[in-house]
Amino acid sequence: MKQWLRAQGGWWLAWLALTAVGAVWIARAELAQMQQDFETDVRIAHRLMSQQMVQYDAVLATLALLEPSTGAEHPEQRLPSVYSSILRVQRRDRDQPWPDSARAGALEAAEARSRSLQRADLATLDLARGRYTLVIGATPFSYALDIDLAGSVPWRDWPMNPQRSPVRLSLKRDGQQLVLQPGALSASPESGWRFALSKALASPSQPFDLVAERQVGWGELPWRAIAGWALAMAVLVAGLWAAQRQRVARRRAEELLRLGQVARLNALGELSAGLAHELNQPLTAVLANAQAARRLLDEEPPDLATARDAMGQAVEQARRAAGVVGRLRRVIERPEAGGDTRPLVLQEVVRSAMHLLAPEFAKHDVAAQFDATAQAPVRVQAEAVALEQIVHNLLMNALQALELVPAAERRLVVSVGRNGQEGVLTVTDNGRGIAPEALPRLFEPFFSTREGGLGLGLSLSETLAGGMGGSLSAANVSPRGARFTLLLPLVAPSP
Repeated sequence: MKQWLRAQGGWWLAWLALTAVGAVWIARAELAQMQQDFETDVRIAHRLMSQQMVQYDAVLATLALLEPSTGAEHPEQRLPSVYSSILRVQRRDRDQPWPDSARAGALEAAEARSRSLQRADLATLDLARGRYTLVIGATPFSYALDIDLAGSVPWRDWPMNPQRSPVRLSLKRDGQQLVLQPGALSASPESGWRFALSKALASPSQPFDLVAERQVGWGELPWRAIAGWALAMAVLVAGLWAAQRQRVARRRAEELLRLGQVARLNALGELSAGLAHELNQPLTAVLANAQAARRLLDEEPPDLATARDAMGQAVEQARRAAGVVGRLRRVIERPEAGGDTRPLVLQEVVRSAMHLLAPEFAKHDVAAQFDATAQAPVRVQAEAVALEQIVHNLLMNALQALELVPAAERRLVVSVGRNGQEGVLTVTDNGRGIAPEALPRLFEPFFSTREGGLGLGLSLSETLAGGMGGSLSAANVSPRGARFTLLLPLVAPSP
């Protein structure tokens, strides 16, 4: 499982990177939309509150322009019944004090400022209770409005639900604050993202700052969209992985097919060489015996003509058989190794062979150990196909030797190095090893220690190695197992 995870680590990283990039993009887009909605709602709330403040300015300006009433009737006192947010209206003659003696000083100061500025001015402010007083100085009467600020909010047209909206809205002035809607702010500003916007109301006489705050927690991110993106990326990466795996499997199959064809041709050449070797001796004996019989018959001829003809035919048939075997060998003979040698990096050949046999390693539950990243390239002079076949045969023999070993104990180690003017490749397994009586005959044609084997693989590998100017040997290792060593000449250094 660990080996599989390591092999697929690049794909996991690609999926994580794509998921992370997409998640950041989706989250940023959602946060930008949230901020846009937040600013839109705050601007609407600011416009509504500004309209209310301007309306109070207009009421005071209208009172100052009206003809003053005489007698005990004061029509301005009917304003609270029209505007529920106006709590009380006070009127003062310039020669008379303000009716509210407790706040007379503040009202007189605001009246003086109002006359100087020629507009209404703020007299008293109690934002904690949501109250303030607005004064306008005029002739012959000055007026003061006691206003309920909390009641001035036009909830009917309000863009947000004051109970459920996460936006906190408040009016601030001179260190005082009136919360219009509480919102939902975390005690920890770091837990998420915070939006803030502050704008002064569009009324010079009532310069309150409308302050809005909005905190977005991690739970408000579009996790469903992010999960959908992650799933889509998983499907995409899985498709790419499957396509690449199919492509690699196809290339591996093509390479194995090529090696199999070469191996069959080489095995056929080895077979023909063995057959020629085995048949040449009896054919030579037949030829020698026929020639001796011919000479004997020549010495004692009861029927010299017939005997001479018969022996002549035997000689001709024996020679014909030898010629047939020779022609067969020439037709199907294995090409000589070393005929097309070139510089090859031994590590690359081993890696290519192990890549081709990766399904076999997985099938036999063998994790081959080969790490040549820290070594300098070992360049040998060899024929590419022949070297590939030798490495392939050695690895397959090692896998077959490990079949009788419990899966948890199977070890296969491949190493590459130098020994003087030769490159060295060793393949070591911890199988049962080679029987002492079989070791001297291991590279003989048609000798096999495995039931059903043809006994041509190691013989062919040794022949190929010798044809390239190298050698192949085998030995047992302690405490158990076998080691095959391939020696090939190193590439001569450039002058």
